[in-house]
Amino acid sequence: MKEIRAIIRPNKLPRLRAALREMPGFPGMTVSKVEGFGAPSEHAPHNIREELTDYSAKVRIEIITPDDKVDEIVRRIVSIACTGQTGDGLLWVVPVDRAVFINKTTVGSPQG
Repeated sequence: MKEIRAIIRPNKLPRLRAALREMPGFPGMTVSKVEGFGAPSEHAPHNIREELTDYSAKVRIEIITPDDKVDEIVRRIVSIACTGQTGDGLLWVVPVDRAVFINKTTVGSPQG
């Protein structure tokens, strides 16, 4: 099992959501609003106000999925999120040792 995390431009989310939902067996995702900035560029802030407001709005997507779905999900995210411009985002995949759905059937159950 893996976790796919991606940070993308907010305007790409509706199209990505539609593409992932039509994928057979898609497990679902969590979406959060985030802000950040990339590596320092040639443009240096000229004043403190500019320095404190140079973050750009992004969304972070988190998906826990079986190993056999990882490549297809990554392919869909990259193909939709990529504009070819700086600031398109970042995607990474990490192993998940255990995931448990939290619902009434898991209460008191040590299995995951």
